[in-house]
Amino acid sequence: MADRHNALAPPRKLGGKTAAGVFALVLLAFVTESQLTQYVQTKLDYRKPYLIFYLVHSSFSASFFLHILYLVLFTGKSYRALRNGLSFAITRHMAPHNDNTTVTPSTPFPTVRFLVLCAIMTTGISIPGLLWFAAMALASVTDVTAIWNTNAFFAYIFTVKLMKLKWGTLRLVAVCLATIGVLIIVYGGSTMSEVPESDASSQSTRPSGPMVGDLLTLVASAGYGLYQVLYKKNVALPSDEKAPTMYTHVSGSVDSLEEEAQTLDPSDKEDEMVNPPFGLHANLVTSTIGLMTLVTLWLPLPILHFYGVEPFELPTDTRTFLTLAAICISGLIFNSGFMILLGIWGPIITSVGNLLTIVLTLISDLVFDAVALTVWSLLGAGMIIGAFGVLVYEMRT
Repeated sequence: MADRHNALAPPRKLGGKTAAGVFALVLLAFVTESQLTQYVQTKLDYRKPYLIFYLVHSSFSASFFLHILYLVLFTGKSYRALRNGLSFAITRHMAPHNDNTTVTPSTPFPTVRFLVLCAIMTTGISIPGLLWFAAMALASVTDVTAIWNTNAFFAYIFTVKLMKLKWGTLRLVAVCLATIGVLIIVYGGSTMSEVPESDASSQSTRPSGPMVGDLLTLVASAGYGLYQVLYKKNVALPSDEKAPTMYTHVSGSVDSLEEEAQTLDPSDKEDEMVNPPFGLHANLVTSTIGLMTLVTLWLPLPILHFYGVEPFELPTDTRTFLTLAAICISGLIFNSGFMILLGIWGPIITSVGNLLTIVLTLISDLVFDAVALTVWSLLGAGMIIGAFGVLVYEMRT
């Protein structure tokens, strides 16, 4: 297993076209989820932040099963080989550092430890997620998106502190540049355009509590930054970006296993183990989080209903129903892709790259919500893009 001290070090490669494609989907999915979440809670007046949170996070459970179905139907890999390889990779990764016992395919899967770890990750992603959904009903989508993405700064601080690393000058400059860009967008006049007081029908679509929404988002951002670092440190596999390979047992590194796989009889490979394909482990964790959400986090719903905090009401019109479905789909795509990128790029690169959603959100606000595009908006967006470019340059040098 790779040394965890180096687990958060910047990767030397971007992960190829597949990772770039996942990154593009993550950006588009986040902007879509943000706009639709505010749309359903303001313009459609379906203000149910906890129920929406519950539905979206429960939808994560489909991630792993959809991935497995794709691999079995379109790549010719057997479910047995995929299951065995993933099970072994997790068992080896979770083996204690000071345990000299050789991990073999017959070693029992650490079910309890894995579920406890996923329960912790479920809590870690649920609290920021719930605060984000609540903030979307209170503040403008641009402000929430901008403040939420300051998790890049928090992720860098937690990375250095928890891993006891040195402050990297270039990375620190890039993260600070991106964070300043966020603040410029938020406080430089990039807010929802004023609605004339005489237009009573439009007043209901304006943010009802921007200050509270911004504070909730700031807390959520710090929590999400911590979640990213803990995921990369304790959960992500060291070989997440490796190409799929076959192997039969556990001695040596992944590279040595790949060499041993070449000696296998091709007719026997179907019954062996496949080194977890790109993103499969991340999707397993995402699905486990979704299942835990589905099974446990429905409990607050009747309590919120009983005390009148959030009366339980299912959507009664088709538009609201379809909008909620689209939020769930975009949320599934965003979180699945984001978890994959965390395993490949690490929390610093991924969180700064995710700041590009602010640029897309500004464009969508300009098109759909008549937000004035100011010089400050352009300056802040340029700083964010420049910061991501600096980190990409560092990855390639």
